[in-house]
Amino acid sequence: MNIAAWLRRAGRGFGALPAVMHGDRILQDYAGFAQRAACLATGLRSRFDLKPGDRVAIVAKNTPAYLDALYGIWWAGLAAVPINAKLHAAEIAWILENADARLVFADDSLGTAIAERRPATLAHILPLGGLDFEALMTGEPMPLAERGPDDLAWLFYTSGTTGRPKGAMLTHRNLTAMSYAYLTDVDPTAPGDTLLHAAPMSHGSGLYIMPHVARFAVNAVPLSGGFEANEILDFFERRPGTSMFAAPTMIKRLVEAPRDLAPGTIRTIIWGGAPMHVADTLAAVDKFGPSFAQIYGQGESPMTISALPKWVVGDRDHPRHLDRLASAGMISSAVEVRIADADDQALGTGEIGEILVRGDPVMAGYWRNERATTETLKGGWLHTGDVGTLDEDGFLTLKDRSKDLIISGGTNIYPREVEEVLLHHPAVREVSVIGRPDPEWGEVVVAYVVGEVDANALDAHCLAEIARFKRPKAYVFVEELPKNNYGKILKTALRDMDTEAAGA
Repeated sequence: MNIAAWLRRAGRGFGALPAVMHGDRILQDYAGFAQRAACLATGLRSRFDLKPGDRVAIVAKNTPAYLDALYGIWWAGLAAVPINAKLHAAEIAWILENADARLVFADDSLGTAIAERRPATLAHILPLGGLDFEALMTGEPMPLAERGPDDLAWLFYTSGTTGRPKGAMLTHRNLTAMSYAYLTDVDPTAPGDTLLHAAPMSHGSGLYIMPHVARFAVNAVPLSGGFEANEILDFFERRPGTSMFAAPTMIKRLVEAPRDLAPGTIRTIIWGGAPMHVADTLAAVDKFGPSFAQIYGQGESPMTISALPKWVVGDRDHPRHLDRLASAGMISSAVEVRIADADDQALGTGEIGEILVRGDPVMAGYWRNERATTETLKGGWLHTGDVGTLDEDGFLTLKDRSKDLIISGGTNIYPREVEEVLLHHPAVREVSVIGRPDPEWGEVVVAYVVGEVDANALDAHCLAEIARFKRPKAYVFVEELPKNNYGKILKTALRDMDTEAAGA
């Protein structure tokens, strides 16, 4: 099924319902949204001679035109390649070439930079929005292109923190299953509810467009095109029933904003992309109420491995409430999860191993990378590279990426456990823990800390809460932690910084 069929359905049956907002203004109802997508599809197929399955990229900040482009691409039977607009022009050019993109919709500010590094296969660069873009929608609407469930819909490039990004091939089946899981496990949605796109639409926020179209809800874009804490809080206040996908750093900034909202104003804020420490979750719930949910997923199983719904986050009377807040929630209704040893054999309750996943949301494979596909989907299971454990209630707790595990003196130390303890100290704002090579112990624990506190105080704090061998052997105080464009702390960059400092 073509994922754009949900937009056609909405346009036919509930065309008068609001579909797209820019700030407080309703730009399109569902009849208009569907019409624009169908006309844009005509322009793409006829003017540029694009064939079903051809890749069309979008490199732009959040804008209402992003929605038109995405659904026009799908309506035409093409595959979308949303690319983070904050990437360097060289990184964008590499993705465009790797994806063999025929056309790219780009912000005006990026079009020139892309043209300077234009791959030979890229035939057209068009500004997203503006007169030329609108001109593509002046023709007759085309019928919805037929696509099979296993046809490519979204070529999702991983963040590439450890080398060149890989293109996860997400099919129409993958996106459909992900959408059902969102509506079942994360955030039940009704017609008229709103999703605010303050996080990049090239990533998690954009993936939640589809379930909102399926439920005849509204997709809204802030006037700023991104995240401004006061603008977001103003929108929540003026439009109750709004949800938002956010990185943990965004939630912290909302909590730190010097203003409150009435209870029940926010429908749901879903965090993902990185764990949120228990202390930060409690602070968010204290300020805004039980309106927070967590998802754990990867680009290879988008947004859909496990979920911690807001009714669990808010259940403070449960005897294991804090343990559950530290978890990634219950297994998604759309997948199976196995905790496995090095030979892919299933481990028992409470045992620590790699998280393996299979189900309809799991990608078809990596674009033009058979070796990586074979390794990652070995035995029919997605090998996430994450380490975790399942408890007796079926809650999944992430320990760390397998590459982030610290082995000191032959003992495994999980950085997140140490980070949780350090964040209990009131003077610590952010922290990230890594392993530093050591000739005697193999590795020692090092904590990079943002906050006004000294090492002796943190050492005493750790000794009071965790085993002596887990405490950091060194504390490095920094103004900020290195993060990627989605707000995820880059431990790889921290390890590089640490190595450079040691050699200085």
